[in-house]
Amino acid sequence: MQFGFGIGPDTSWMRKELTDLGVEELKTPEDVDRAMEEYKQGTMLLAINSVCGCAAGNARPGLKIALDKASSKPDHLVTVFAGQDKEATEKARGYFSEYPPSSPAFAYFVDGEIKAMVPRHRIEGRTSEEVANDLLMVFDAFADKEEAEAE
Repeated sequence: MQFGFGIGPDTSWMRKELTDLGVEELKTPEDVDRAMEEYKQGTMLLAINSVCGCAAGNARPGLKIALDKASSKPDHLVTVFAGQDKEATEKARGYFSEYPPSSPAFAYFVDGEIKAMVPRHRIEGRTSEEVANDLLMVFDAFADKEEAEAE
């Protein structure tokens, strides 16, 4: 881990791992509300980023693998950073308050409604490929429903 002088860990590389995949960072509560309103139509994956080892070792790489392999990707990809952008993370969690706070985690929305959650206990202690498979299952499950509704 990289540390600066008196400012704690440098998280820029952890953020970059997701933004390099095209994931939009939501750093403020206003960013979260805007994204939830703007991306209300279709599918959206919200990645709850974290400094913990399972985020670096399994969650972020798992998302990359899933996006590389997915035949049907979410329409929108967004992220909040737990422990860093605290107010934005709290605001985001308000959109799926029926689930206990967990980071790292992934929340999957269809037309603005939470439909699936991959919490920390499905990430920690698992390989990035196993995390990717969970994400691919979610992507495929809801892509099938959207295609069926469109017909």
